Amino acid sequence: MPPQEIQEIYSHTVQQVLDLTGIFVFAVAGALTAVRKNFDVIGIVVLAEVTALGGGVIRDLIIGDVPPAAFRDLGYFITPLFAAFIVFFLHPQVERIYATIDIFDAAGLGLFCVTGTAKAFAYGLGPVQAAALGIVTAVGGGAIRDVLANEIPMLLRWDREIYTVPAMLGAGLVAALVETDTLNAITATCAAVFAFAFRVLALRYNWRAPRAWRRNSEVFEKYE
Repeated sequence: MPPQEIQEIYSHTVQQVLDLTGIFVFAVAGALTAVRKNFDVIGIVVLAEVTALGGGVIRDLIIGDVPPAAFRDLGYFITPLFAAFIVFFLHPQVERIYATIDIFDAAGLGLFCVTGTAKAFAYGLGPVQAAALGIVTAVGGGAIRDVLANEIPMLLRWDREIYTVPAMLGAGLVAALVETDTLNAITATCAAVFAFAFRVLALRYNWRAPRAWRRNSEVFEKYE
């Protein structure tokens, strides 16, 4: 199905700059994970690439936008390599500013959950399915990274600040905006800022998602 007009929220240049910025920050996070795991240079590159591009590739394959955008635009593929190069040589310095990277990562999360949802709508998906793919766009790469690094994906861990919930809220807002025919550059930016702010607040105040109710029951005691 050919894409509809809804896909173009921002101008092509603005969209590309935002995408490359988000891809770069996600790639840095992936490369740092590889360094912490003592991976070699190939491992650093692989984790940088999958963290930055994995969610978008999954989305594009599902909606039928093939080859995925990450393989059509050389800039999308080269940017994670550049991030991996920086981390390979300068990882001690990058680690020292990791709190700042967390902020940019939150911005990438907010951006990708919005643009991913809008692109899924553009290819004919309904609001629930489109929002789900928006979430995948934002957190899918990180999940692949954690699996490859032999860790429980961050989106499943109760002992980490909530990560998926901000993406869910941002994607849900975009779905509502589309359904009410009010999605444009301003409202999309507001949705992205909302998801970003929610994630930053989660980092600041250590917000966690709730676990199963009545975990103190005898059923759970057997597994503690």
